[in-house]
Amino acid sequence: MNRRAEAYPADRVSLREVGLRDGLQLVKTWPTTEEKRSWLEREHAAGVRHFEVGSFLPANRMPQFADLASTIAAVAALEGARSAALALNERGAGDAIGTDVDEIVCVISATEEHSQANTRRSRADAIDLVRTVARLRDEAGHKAMVNAGIAMAFGCSIAGRVDPDEVLLLAEACLAAGADVVGIADTVGFAGPRQVERLAKRMCGLVGDGGFIVHLHDTRGMGIANASAALDAGCRILDGSLGGLGGCPFAPGATGNVVFEDLVYLCETKGFATGIDLPALAAVRDIPEHAMPGEKFYGGIARAGPPAAFDWRV
Repeated sequence: MNRRAEAYPADRVSLREVGLRDGLQLVKTWPTTEEKRSWLEREHAAGVRHFEVGSFLPANRMPQFADLASTIAAVAALEGARSAALALNERGAGDAIGTDVDEIVCVISATEEHSQANTRRSRADAIDLVRTVARLRDEAGHKAMVNAGIAMAFGCSIAGRVDPDEVLLLAEACLAAGADVVGIADTVGFAGPRQVERLAKRMCGLVGDGGFIVHLHDTRGMGIANASAALDAGCRILDGSLGGLGGCPFAPGATGNVVFEDLVYLCETKGFATGIDLPALAAVRDIPEHAMPGEKFYGGIARAGPPAAFDWRV
């Protein structure tokens, strides 16, 4: 069974909306369960199909994800929608298998320093977790695919430079351990288009068919340029967050993700059909803006809207 091909067909771009996971990691307030459900339903109506919705962590550590099982169930009720959630340890993996989640995400840091700060385990141990998640999934006969995301793939705010060769070796190790799909993340927004293009091309050589995820942060204003470079290099799976929310709690200097609405606009103007109604998507921002009045929201589409005077879809 090729779970990756089923979830992310190679002949199209797949956009993953991570606002309900990455977008909620650093906030002081968050949407209610009902508001999350409305967020999902309205994005789904606008054409979004991939949702990353939380992390399997104790509620006393991350209370914003205490309703994760309900959120996953809300995605399952939407036709054609897929849910993803992080499992950072064996307990989280077991909890994930007890739900209807479609994708279990493991995080492997490109540097030992960030690995210890983020999960208190070595990179080798993180790869072992990928192996454990794949085994538990298979033993339970669960449908979920295993996603191994490599954080700090373009540079680390703790350790500094990251060798691209190391990232490729980690990706290979994750695939060998049972990951169905791997991803590379610019966790703290260090990269520029050239770096993204080079590593994305090498990832294409490793996995083929653009079947890897690129997760970008807009810390230094390079997010959309980097997403464009990833598309040009052959990547066909990209992450973004509604309103540009997001950031890693254990990565100094990490700020928001690429704005999901702007990412949709980028893809459409480059000739990649997303199936997403951009004005309807942008209107969903009223939910997090009301639920989190103290947070900053970003985006050119929200500010100016898509051009009305000409056909911007190529």
